[in-house]
Amino acid sequence: MIKFVVIDRQNRKEEKYLSNEIRVAILGATGAVGVELINLLVERNFPVKELKLLSSPRSAGKKMPFKDTLIEVEAVNEHSFDDVDIVLASAGGSISKAWAKTIVDAGAVMIDNSSAFRMDDSIPLVIPEINPEAAENHSGIIANPNCTTILMGVAIYPLHQIQPIERIIVSTYQSASGAGARAMEEVKTQAQAILNGETPQPEILPYPLAFNLFPHNSPVMDNGYCEEELKMVNETRKIFSEPQLRVSATCVRVPVLRAHSEAINLEFANPFDLNQARELIAQAEGVTLLEDWEKNYFPMPIDATGKDDVLVGRIRQDLSNPNSIELWLCGDQIRKGAALNAVQIAELLIEKNL
Repeated sequence: MIKFVVIDRQNRKEEKYLSNEIRVAILGATGAVGVELINLLVERNFPVKELKLLSSPRSAGKKMPFKDTLIEVEAVNEHSFDDVDIVLASAGGSISKAWAKTIVDAGAVMIDNSSAFRMDDSIPLVIPEINPEAAENHSGIIANPNCTTILMGVAIYPLHQIQPIERIIVSTYQSASGAGARAMEEVKTQAQAILNGETPQPEILPYPLAFNLFPHNSPVMDNGYCEEELKMVNETRKIFSEPQLRVSATCVRVPVLRAHSEAINLEFANPFDLNQARELIAQAEGVTLLEDWEKNYFPMPIDATGKDDVLVGRIRQDLSNPNSIELWLCGDQIRKGAALNAVQIAELLIEKNL
């Protein structure tokens, strides 16, 4: 038997014994990440005893495949989480906030893919390859980091463990998948319109993305950084337990359907041996080193799409600073950047009896 200890906001402990099969609910099941969550539960042979697919009333009644059956999507309501052990939430911050108390009060653990709780000091923000121990302190909610933060963190943390990083400068090249399935379809439609000599009409994103790019469309703050960029700054500091870590990010939307890319400059107190950096990255969990210097072949979104690992390459010395190195990565935003990390957290709960 698996034993879960759920601690509510009054710090009262309730012990809940689960069989080796877990009752799972996916909140936001019909979205791009929700679909990927379903696929990953099958691919990773997650011990699902019962699966509930939850959405807004608009999508209720739709049937979605799971293993050898079809499951009907239900409109989420106050009884949706009764007899549920783990909720994988990917329906947006407002929905997560609206249902969090109901989920926790029902005795379930909520693994939330939105930004609603990431910077709450009382809620762990977890990348299993980096800070799995943080999950031990959950009180019914565990936050899943932002996609760009996850991809970068998995790639650079092995270096940080050997020699602490003093400064990170990162530029992201973010695919349409980060804005959801409808944004991906919009890029396809816009591309066809442009090829037909027509003017593309943006609906999901603020500007045409096909054959175009623009700074990330999240709100811009008074300091000139957009919300997406500040997520990378603040979430990296929290996950690394380095509140003073210097991080600067520039996030850009690019006309790629799926998989984000990042160009990263890392500054250390002393020079970092490139051969050691390659060896550490090549051996790191969840990372694949992809470099062919003779062919000038390094990670591309088409290589990363559908892959669990973050692909890292083009590791080189910063010519302007002997204590800095540069690297390039690509990672599937929907998988490791969202759904896979959430499922790995759920697996961690089971493994550690959390």
